[in-house]
Amino acid sequence: MITKASDNAAMPAFAVAVWRAPLLLMALLLLTELGGAPVRALFGFDRTAIEAGQWWRLLTANFVHLGWYHWFLNELGLVVLVLLCPERIRVLTLLARVAFIGILMSLCLYGYTPGLSRYVGMSGVIHGLFVLGLLPQVRQRDLVSMGCLAFLIGKLVFEQIAGAPLSDESAIGGHVVTESHLFGALAAALYAALDAGRARIARRPAS
Repeated sequence: MITKASDNAAMPAFAVAVWRAPLLLMALLLLTELGGAPVRALFGFDRTAIEAGQWWRLLTANFVHLGWYHWFLNELGLVVLVLLCPERIRVLTLLARVAFIGILMSLCLYGYTPGLSRYVGMSGVIHGLFVLGLLPQVRQRDLVSMGCLAFLIGKLVFEQIAGAPLSDESAIGGHVVTESHLFGALAAALYAALDAGRARIARRPAS
């Protein structure tokens, strides 16, 4: 197949635009994991510490992990996200999505899972990012994206009924908080609804 020179020139620019923000996020996750246990203790979701006024943990808990394997799984999830839902996205836009989903998810964990005392990990946010990545493609009636979104919904329902596989918990060295996946997806749905509402208001003609 012969491609236009302009198309060939545009491909690297598109790749940079698609990967720049996710790679920066992945680098941030690497830095926090390099910090080890002290950073985990400072940033992780800790109910007692939050009640004492350390509210930053509602956000920062999403950036630390139980260990390197847990970190690797979430980094891999971000790679799959970009490959499945390539999107030109600004760094600030991605960070806004992560912050919105992460804080709202943590608030839900705080309010609706009173037995949860500690939590770390990006998986809840990543579930939400998949929702935001798949929805535009679903609106375009992309069958693969429809199937992926249906699978994601089925996974969330299954987890709430049966919980996470014991093999997953053994691998990461801790309990899988499946509620974070559900709350992350719901937070993303709210983000998408608010963003769609903002876009509709912006399109209204001035009176």
